[in-house]
Amino acid sequence: MNEARPEITEAEPLAAEPPAVPLPNRVAAELVGTAALVAVVVGSGIQATELTNDVGLQLLANSLATVFGLGILILLLGPVSGAHFNPVVTLAEWWTGRKDAKGLGVREVAAYVPAQIVGAIGGAVLANAMFGEALVKWSTHDRSAGHLLLGEVVATAGLVLLIFGLAKTDHLRFAPVAVAAYIGSAYWFTSSTSFANPAVSIGRAFTDTFAGIAPGSLPGFIGMQLIGGVVGLALVVLIFTHRGRVTAR
Repeated sequence: MNEARPEITEAEPLAAEPPAVPLPNRVAAELVGTAALVAVVVGSGIQATELTNDVGLQLLANSLATVFGLGILILLLGPVSGAHFNPVVTLAEWWTGRKDAKGLGVREVAAYVPAQIVGAIGGAVLANAMFGEALVKWSTHDRSAGHLLLGEVVATAGLVLLIFGLAKTDHLRFAPVAVAAYIGSAYWFTSSTSFANPAVSIGRAFTDTFAGIAPGSLPGFIGMQLIGGVVGLALVVLIFTHRGRVTAR
């Protein structure tokens, strides 16, 4: 006989942070992971533009490198920090687990988010250095058009729906492949090429290369990413609420 389960009306938290891992180690994983992710995104973009003038091939190379790099980073660092590498994911996990004593707390959020931002900036600077670019050169790539902002809402909402949907269905073990595959596809089906991450967006403002974004475009992108996060959580509740309903035979 199945035991009755209480009704749940909110998306469940990822519950990905092992409580035995000290906070400094988790913060270090978020910083290093986000830095490595941005180094992959920016570095592969620079490499692609040096190898070909075909924009389609440049985007293909950039997206493939990101898929493989992100998957490896989630697999490696997920057991340590949950491999958020993204303030939207961190805030979403805090929100969904705010009533759970074992959920992500304000203290962790206050440590994770700055680490992600610092890591993203460091990753962009590192990529610039590896390819002989100026260590810091503000991007001139304007991304303020309305259709690009809509693309960011869609990309971020889909990412949050995927991650928390995997959590609701007990399939988080597939996150390295699933999340990497989603970001790779979103490079192509969204007009914005799926930044879907405020920290990564900030880091990419520090490089005037293929993957860059002009600082003036950041407020719009970050605002739409936050909205996308809210939309994603709403979709999780709408689609997966049935998993928390009481079932009886």
